[in-house]
Amino acid sequence: MSYPRVEVDLNKLKHNVKTIVSRCNEKDIKVAGVTKGFCGDPKIAKVYVDGGVSFLADSRVENLKKLRNIDIPKILLRLPMLSEVEYVVQYADISLNSEIETIKALSKQALEFNKVHKIILMVDLGDLREGYFKEEEIYDAIEKIIKLEGVKLEGIGTNLTCHGGIIPRKDNTIRLIEIKQKVKENYNIDLEIISGGNSSSLHLVFNGEMPEGINQLRLGESLILGRETAFGGKIKDTFNDIFTLVVEAIELKEKPSIPIGEIGMDAFGNKPIFVDRGIRKRMISAIGKQDIDLENITPIDKDIIIIGGSSDHLILDVTDSKIDYSVGDKIRFKLDYGGILSTTTSEYVKTVYI
Repeated sequence: MSYPRVEVDLNKLKHNVKTIVSRCNEKDIKVAGVTKGFCGDPKIAKVYVDGGVSFLADSRVENLKKLRNIDIPKILLRLPMLSEVEYVVQYADISLNSEIETIKALSKQALEFNKVHKIILMVDLGDLREGYFKEEEIYDAIEKIIKLEGVKLEGIGTNLTCHGGIIPRKDNTIRLIEIKQKVKENYNIDLEIISGGNSSSLHLVFNGEMPEGINQLRLGESLILGRETAFGGKIKDTFNDIFTLVVEAIELKEKPSIPIGEIGMDAFGNKPIFVDRGIRKRMISAIGKQDIDLENITPIDKDIIIIGGSSDHLILDVTDSKIDYSVGDKIRFKLDYGGILSTTTSEYVKTVYI
């Protein structure tokens, strides 16, 4: 088998999805399963569908294209670029939007394809990433959208924690319900989707504080890591070890723990700092910073110390390990969300399903 590789436990993933989707459905909330964390892998996305998600969602049109044969509505999460509207209409049924010029372009393209593209208009509740911040601008945009052919205003949504770290609370998310009611009163439009955020909004669901009427969440990290992201808490009855990085040892030597000679910049322009632990047993493994940020991995063998790495090499201190490692042995690591994203994106790291 090829190494380095990421092993994906599909049974554990399906358990996570079913557990979280069930808890959301109990509150009349449908789940959009976010696939960007694993680069839109169709085999993993199929587990999402089998687990009960109502939509598949991704930030990249290229990933949605991979999912085109899975018969479930697709959502483009990142605001569309004008240069990609042709592909957005082809591969996404719904997109998040906050610019009327882009929506006009989607309208024109949808008419050419004889399709109706659905729009979720984004509202900025204070996190200061995407969305309309001033309420009067929201209604101005709605008045323009409802005059366009080829597009349908399907709903409104928000995004919290991803930029400003603003925690979803009842007092900020309830604004979406207030806007929905005004849209109904002013335009006689009953919005189908009120999208209340991402995995950071789950604590509102679990604590019974999610405003009634919010009926969609866009979930990625919670499904694949079993954690809500507002406070980083583990979700009850879920797994956090679905994705495991496995690398191969290519050298084992006893060496000093501090380099010999004058220390300058490393390969990435940083001046490294070393701790003097004396002579240590050091392992080199065949993966590097081209594939993974070292901050995103944790050795399952808790006695291993990550020393550092270069673009193609990971350097480990295995002196204190109870395992007598040899060249060719496989070392396993837990991955956080960024680690899953980067390793599944790298063409040099294989994905294996178990």
